[in-house]
Amino acid sequence: MAVRSIAEAAPPTPWSRNLAEPTIDPSAFLHSFSNIIGDVRIGANVIVAPGTSIRADEGTPFYIGENTNIQDGVVIHGLEKGRVIGDDQQEYSVWVGENSCLTHMALIHGPCYVGDGCFIGFRSTVFNARVGAGCIVMMHALIQDVEIPPGKYVPSGAVITNQQQADRLPDVQAEDKEFAHHVVGINQALRAGYLCAADSKCIRTIRDELTKSYTSKGVNGFERSSEVYSSSLGAETVEQVRYLLEQGYKIGTEHVDQRRFRTGSWTSCKPIEARSLGEAIAALEGCLADHSGEYVRLFGIDPKGRRRVLETIIQRPDGVVQAPTSFKAPAASYSSNGSYNGNGSSNGSSSRLSSETVDQIRQLLAGGYRIGTEHVDERRFRTGSWQSCKPIEATSAGEVVAALEDCMDNHQGEYVRLIGIDPKAKRRVLESIIQRPNGPVAASGSNKSASTTATSFASTTATATSTKLSSEAVEQLQQLLAGGFKISAEHVDQRRFRTGSWASCGQIQASSLQQAIAALEGYLAEYQGEYVRLIGIDPKAKRRVLELIIQRP
Repeated sequence: MAVRSIAEAAPPTPWSRNLAEPTIDPSAFLHSFSNIIGDVRIGANVIVAPGTSIRADEGTPFYIGENTNIQDGVVIHGLEKGRVIGDDQQEYSVWVGENSCLTHMALIHGPCYVGDGCFIGFRSTVFNARVGAGCIVMMHALIQDVEIPPGKYVPSGAVITNQQQADRLPDVQAEDKEFAHHVVGINQALRAGYLCAADSKCIRTIRDELTKSYTSKGVNGFERSSEVYSSSLGAETVEQVRYLLEQGYKIGTEHVDQRRFRTGSWTSCKPIEARSLGEAIAALEGCLADHSGEYVRLFGIDPKGRRRVLETIIQRPDGVVQAPTSFKAPAASYSSNGSYNGNGSSNGSSSRLSSETVDQIRQLLAGGYRIGTEHVDERRFRTGSWQSCKPIEATSAGEVVAALEDCMDNHQGEYVRLIGIDPKAKRRVLESIIQRPNGPVAASGSNKSASTTATSFASTTATATSTKLSSEAVEQLQQLLAGGFKISAEHVDQRRFRTGSWASCGQIQASSLQQAIAALEGYLAEYQGEYVRLIGIDPKAKRRVLELIIQRP
């Protein structure tokens, strides 16, 4: 297969007559369905996927740093006027640093600077802006006319168009860094695979290996260079191990049985002191054999930062897990509406907690809040005599979810609620019931009868009832008012819901719970057939502390 991108000189224009051509490092991979035009400087080990357009025909020049991946459908262009200063102190229309990820359908429009180690999510737009090193921009976001400080997290659907908004963004969390780092590793494996596929000698070697393997004992995975073969690890897992070793990371493994898997009580396997890929694979296979019938996971360790950079489950009790052939972040997953769910030991989702609850956990962790749980039986529920569950000392959403589910297991038939705590102000910012005596609470916005809603809430307050809001929504509304937070609401139709393009209903000026409920019910009636969500805002920190969907179509 011949792989050749269309790389050509810039067209002669009144503002550019030098017919500049792209400068491309030989180790980069540019797909034949990509277009590279003009003075574009592409560094080592870059991958440019199909459908990408990089046009330095108006704004020029462009710089793409080494190990960066530019995924399908990305457009990079620049205006004739306006420049940014690159890390080499030269002027550029567009600068993209090293080890960055521009994901599917993103638009990077100059003048624009994207620093080292950044992640720009699907269909997000960055225009006339600077995005500092280590930032993570999630899906469908707009960043324009601002400078994002290094290490900041931009949530899906965010519109950041003034500096005050940019300065209030939360910091990137550890699992977010692992997520972005994992994307680089996956795409480096893809780059090597594409280059091999274009090399008749390389691809012939692999085909010969396949032929030999199928005629002998069969193949579950293969290494592209034939220096390492594994009968129990997938080819993608082998590539992940290779990448970790090449980056100078240490490799470790852990195992856990099915009973302890839910609590995240992993135990280390024998330390891996491998100096070559073959030794590392052999050590991994030894751990798999010693702990068959259990979960086994692989992780990388940054010896300088003393932190984990990757966690991937490579075996489950029912057999070996083949690494995904397409990208899947080990520390995050995406729900159908594009929201981000953090993850600890597995995929970050929960079969028992609603997606809104998992989103609340993610927001609390991102805001630096602590998380706790409380339980109470039906008799004491009326008096509010809640008791604390085991303290949660977790820093990832996956670990918090496991702890919450453990509390729910230990107190079946009781009420259980999630607590958000501001460690500085030493006060609660959220109380949300996640289990009732008849089982886990359904996601907010699920169909419930009006009588059930009113009855369930009557036990906690007789002063305010609602025939349209769930009891959980009323309770959280009460907590926001008690905490001195401002309240507002947003709405969006079904078509725009997937892109996160919410519109404000307006701020609610309420001095009592009854007034706030009345205002929200007015919005529900006004926007029937649309999504409506309740917003809680901390007026001091000028940031949101709650986003809760209270109506669905």
